[in-house]
Amino acid sequence: MPNHPAPAVEDAHPGVPEATTDAYARKAVLASAVGYGLEGFDLLILSFALSAITAGLDLSSAQAGSLTTITLIGCVAGGLLFGVLSDRLGRIRVLTWSIILFAVFTGVTAIAQDFPQLAASRFLAGMGIGGEFGIGMALAAEAFPSRKRARGTSYVGLGWQTGVLAAALLSAPVINAWGWRALFALGVLPAVAAFLFRRTMHEPAAFTAAKTAERPATAPLRSLVATPAARRATLGVLVLTSVQNFGYYGIMTWLPSYLSQQFGYSLTKSGAWTAVTVLGMACGILAFGHLADRIGRRPTFWIFQAGSVVTVLAYATLSTPTALLIGGAVMGAFVNGMTGGYGALIAELYPTHARATAQNVLFNVGRGIGGLAPLVVALVAGAYGFQKAIALLAVIYVLDMAAMLLIPERKGAALD
Repeated sequence: MPNHPAPAVEDAHPGVPEATTDAYARKAVLASAVGYGLEGFDLLILSFALSAITAGLDLSSAQAGSLTTITLIGCVAGGLLFGVLSDRLGRIRVLTWSIILFAVFTGVTAIAQDFPQLAASRFLAGMGIGGEFGIGMALAAEAFPSRKRARGTSYVGLGWQTGVLAAALLSAPVINAWGWRALFALGVLPAVAAFLFRRTMHEPAAFTAAKTAERPATAPLRSLVATPAARRATLGVLVLTSVQNFGYYGIMTWLPSYLSQQFGYSLTKSGAWTAVTVLGMACGILAFGHLADRIGRRPTFWIFQAGSVVTVLAYATLSTPTALLIGGAVMGAFVNGMTGGYGALIAELYPTHARATAQNVLFNVGRGIGGLAPLVVALVAGAYGFQKAIALLAVIYVLDMAAMLLIPERKGAALD
């Protein structure tokens, strides 16, 4: 990570007309958001279909609880593989490969006949998922002017929420009408979208310029720990992504079950709660991007982290349907609003030849750690109840706030 005594505020594409930059940026964000939206759809339909899968394949509780974790471990492997390939071969090309891998094995999940087949298909689908986040965020960060960079990556984050919202609205009707396999069969369709995007997109100017320059001496993975400053920043970002994913998967995987057991919510009502919570998350992501471009990355993260502590603790005390609905939206805005900020934050910390690797490795290692959340929440809930399990998630955001001290503020900095 290079040493920057003061951020330089300039466009990511000097000399390129802003209208041209904006047109490419919109296409880059759309391509990235579609890929990230497919991730959100896939991981949430697994949550909604878990009961039906467990009954249909006669899974144990441990096997059922491990499916999200297995998928997220695949994300870590795919994040490393596709991140390095993207930095060497190109953002658009490798993003297409990762979407196709994800789509094919999400479809294969629909025909799994036992736990080993299901676990293998989830792992391979997870590998495809792991490639999409980092490449898409790197693509958006390189396409947007520096003064709008956080907004650009927050728009990619909205893609996830769109996918999650679609899963929340479609899961109950599809499962009730055709069973859980039909949900995963829908995952084959994104391969067509990936092919069409690949035909209409070219590589971002920052990546093309870096490839024509002299080959860097430091390998992509080595760049994450090449200097003391890089090591501090990498540690800080790993804490951020681990807390983000642990909190998100802990809440979103088990809250539909919590609502069903505690308040008798049906699958349809749980879907409505999830939809409202996801809309709150989308508002939070959008607000985060605009605020981070105005006041900086660090203060914006602190605002949202503190808000997460307060709202998660408050949510665990709610007991009426209306309060749970409104509280879910407010909690979602803080807990997941930070998602849109990681793309800009990580992009500004690492050079172009290592940017997608950094995005994928750091976020997906955090996602792998976060994948333990469903198991941990299940254990704590079994011993002390769901309310206490959810409340305990609030504590981890205090650690998140401390980690921001390790990460330099680079709002508006030119990409290296």
